[in-house]
Amino acid sequence: MAVALPSLAQFLGVSEAELMRKALRSLLLEQKSAVLQVRLEILARYRSSDIAELEQKIAAGAVTEHPGWEDLITAENLGARLEEIDAYLRDL
Repeated sequence: MAVALPSLAQFLGVSEAELMRKALRSLLLEQKSAVLQVRLEILARYRSSDIAELEQKIAAGAVTEHPGWEDLITAENLGARLEEIDAYLRDL
């Protein structure tokens, strides 16, 4: 279903630019929440409070290397994704 931006903006009582800004902010915050959730699930799986602690546990042998390293890499990539999302949020 296609929604015309001008009519929706008028219905909500905001400008089209403000509607787009708010919509993008909402989408980015939703994405950030999803990324945070996945990262927290990974850390919780290894009972680690952060990526550095997980890395130390793997290095010390307290966590098996497989899938520990893969999960660590995923968590690091999610951290980078969060930084990108935060940069976009700052620019809005």
